Amino acid sequence: MASIPLADTEPRRRFRSDVLHDWVTTVDHKKLGILYIASGIVFFVIGGLEATAMRIQLAVPENDFVSPEVFNRLFTMHGTTMVFLVGMPIITGFGNYLIPLMIGARDMAFPRLNAWGFWMFLFGGLLLYFSYLGSTGLYGAGSAPDVGWFAYTPLAGKAFSRGNATDYWILGIVVSGFGSLSGAVNMIATALTMRCEGMSLGRMPLFVWMMVIVSFMILVALPPLTAAQVMLLFDRFLGAHFFDTQAGGDAVLWQHFFWFFGHPEVYILMIPGFAYASEIIPVFSRKVIFGYSVMVGATVAIGFVSLSVWAHHMFAVGMGRGLNIWFATATMIVGIPTGMKLFNWLATMYGGRIRFRVPMLFCTAFLAQFLVAGLTGIMLAAVPFDWQVTDSYFVVAHFHFVLIGGLVCTIFGAIYYWFPKMSGRMLDERLGRWHFWLFVIGFNVTFLTMHGQGLLGMPRRIYTYPADRGWEIWNLVTSLGVVLQIAGVLFFVYAVIKALRSGEPAGDDPWDAWTLEWSTSSPPPDYNFDEAPVVRSRRPLWDLKHPDDPDWKYE
Repeated sequence: MASIPLADTEPRRRFRSDVLHDWVTTVDHKKLGILYIASGIVFFVIGGLEATAMRIQLAVPENDFVSPEVFNRLFTMHGTTMVFLVGMPIITGFGNYLIPLMIGARDMAFPRLNAWGFWMFLFGGLLLYFSYLGSTGLYGAGSAPDVGWFAYTPLAGKAFSRGNATDYWILGIVVSGFGSLSGAVNMIATALTMRCEGMSLGRMPLFVWMMVIVSFMILVALPPLTAAQVMLLFDRFLGAHFFDTQAGGDAVLWQHFFWFFGHPEVYILMIPGFAYASEIIPVFSRKVIFGYSVMVGATVAIGFVSLSVWAHHMFAVGMGRGLNIWFATATMIVGIPTGMKLFNWLATMYGGRIRFRVPMLFCTAFLAQFLVAGLTGIMLAAVPFDWQVTDSYFVVAHFHFVLIGGLVCTIFGAIYYWFPKMSGRMLDERLGRWHFWLFVIGFNVTFLTMHGQGLLGMPRRIYTYPADRGWEIWNLVTSLGVVLQIAGVLFFVYAVIKALRSGEPAGDDPWDAWTLEWSTSSPPPDYNFDEAPVVRSRRPLWDLKHPDDPDWKYE
């Protein structure tokens, strides 16, 4: 067989090198947004595989698929990955990509800071997973951290957690947190100072409003976690005793620091999900969002109130009656603005000419599943009920209904909605529907049954269980649901690969939408807009396309 001439391969090799160099050194907000989202999806697959291994272990009683030590490591890495390396980068990625386009700007306010933030996030994630190789030194086999994604002390102290796996956990989250903080500063500065002519605060898309509020929450909630992790490092290496109860420290203090970040983090992750739904539902309902001002006000209220709710995770630690009442009340109050949002989305859909394309299907599933999450959240806000089910699988079910049934469903909806803008190609509708039904059915099979396990007394964080507790069928059904979810994600991956290789051209505005990102080409040029846009309403593109439509007058 004749060899390929060097002259034919050298230009191709040089082209690939140039493309790689361009992506690695880019400061373009669109490329960085795609890098964030793609990295988050890769970590999502990794975290999903870790969860699958745990569900195989729990599918039947007294299983030995993995050892207790491996199970604890899988549990720690799964939770840490999903919260810090999936949720945070994907919401940052969509914010990076869309905020400048939605407000008519050329780029983010600080492009180099934007690039620095992405590489800090990615390095932090890789540092966490490097513990598998180097947590006992470069010349020995490593092990992942095994302290849970919450790293409660004294379990995370030096006396209990030997080796350096926990230190990798601490440093990985601290470093990736720098990326989150820099992204928050950048999004606030961009939205407040770089809006195009006519884009007043009252005309900003709800997506931009919600990302600004989330960015302020990150700036308030993340530094206490970073401080606590530094204190934990001092305990582990410098002989400090902040959390060492045997030397006069306070283990509950770590819980306060962690959950002061950990509970607002739920809303830091979910409010972007609200933002995606707030852009997708009106477009596919053919109606403007119901109660724009109420939606903004409710999001601001969630941002404030969620910062005072953290210790509802700690009802069982003995805080005292007064504090229990305070945090129970605050937890119930935060449900009010959240419920207002649900009613606003339903009111937007009511009477609309709804088109159930794949983005709208995921948003519709989100509404139903997040309602379940909200109802069980109110149940857990009642202290006597919380005492009964705390640290049980009921709490696991609630948490996953929030972050998988809520956030991940809206993320999938957002990907199907904005993928044509990012790539210039449409995702296959038929494959998308297979993805939707398999994933949503599998999700409900898995996590609805977990409520039953919790009410029957199954504790969370156990690696096996005896065969006489009545949990067998529940766990088997729960694990079978994972198979459907995996099948759905495989359809999604195949749909993305197919679209990138041979997808139908999308055009500039495939959804007949109205916000500014749809007024430029797909994908947008480096400079976003040929001319700086001028905005005269909340739906500038729709006004240009339908200047005489009386159904769309709202200002």
